[in-house]
Amino acid sequence: MPRRILVVDDQPDLRKLIRMTLELGDFEVHEAVDGASALELAASLRPALVLLDVVMPGGLDGYQVCDRLKQDPALAGTLVVMLTARGQAGDIGAGRTAGADGYLVKPFSPFELIERVESMLDAA
Repeated sequence: MPRRILVVDDQPDLRKLIRMTLELGDFEVHEAVDGASALELAASLRPALVLLDVVMPGGLDGYQVCDRLKQDPALAGTLVVMLTARGQAGDIGAGRTAGADGYLVKPFSPFELIERVESMLDAA
């Protein structure tokens, strides 16, 4: 049974690259373009893992989305990997504070992405 992943990023080309990479494995990939749609989809899909950009359009950034996911009892066990170009120590710390389980800095290699996702899901 494929493991469900939600990819949240406002860049369509990056979502496509992530989708194509993960679909080589045993993953069911869904996409959201902003924080609000990410929260709605997460509530209905109950993904095993969310790949979450930090800077997105709309009123919610990735840290806020992560915090809301982790505060929701139904979704608190969902793994969240921040996937962003913001890789300074303060950014990574903000991700930890929001409850992120991992942090992957853009640009990343497709191999690194699939390896990280598989190892996190296998350990869960």
